[in-house]
Amino acid sequence: LTSDTQNDVVNNTGCKAVTVVFARGTLEAGNVGSLAGPPFFQALATSISADQLAVQGVDYPADIAGFLAGGDSAGSTLMAQLVGQAQTQCPDTKVVMSGYSQGGQLVHNAAKQITAAQGAAVNSVVIFGDPDDGQAVANVNAANVDVICHSGDLICQGQDTVLLPHLTYSEDASAAAAFV
Repeated sequence: LTSDTQNDVVNNTGCKAVTVVFARGTLEAGNVGSLAGPPFFQALATSISADQLAVQGVDYPADIAGFLAGGDSAGSTLMAQLVGQAQTQCPDTKVVMSGYSQGGQLVHNAAKQITAAQGAAVNSVVIFGDPDDGQAVANVNAANVDVICHSGDLICQGQDTVLLPHLTYSEDASAAAAFV
């Protein structure tokens, strides 16, 4: 759960109680990055037990052009497909849609692409440093959505400037895990 790449759904490693589909932030390595994803997964593993957690990263370019476009289009579609795949492979798993920075844009975009039934089956949504802060996550009950934005994070204010508050979301891992 500390690696920057996680493929539990694609590799069909077996059904777990909770499945997180996570999109990393712009310019992060792997498919889950390192700043918000792995600390969040570790906190979840501590609260529910590591053998009950599956994590699937979204493989997309995570480049600046995608961020400026409102989230990489193909990555958004892939995230929606992975949510559906997780729900189909393991109908009893609690699916969590999550992302950091541009990954949050992918969560918003993917949520618009899933069906209302798929959205109703999403257990929770957690977005760290959300560029679309204040916008609803389509097809998912608002009570199941936790958007974490730090004071002074200009990305959460719709700007394209990364300041220190945008790089500190690992400190919210435990609170995010508790929400899930």
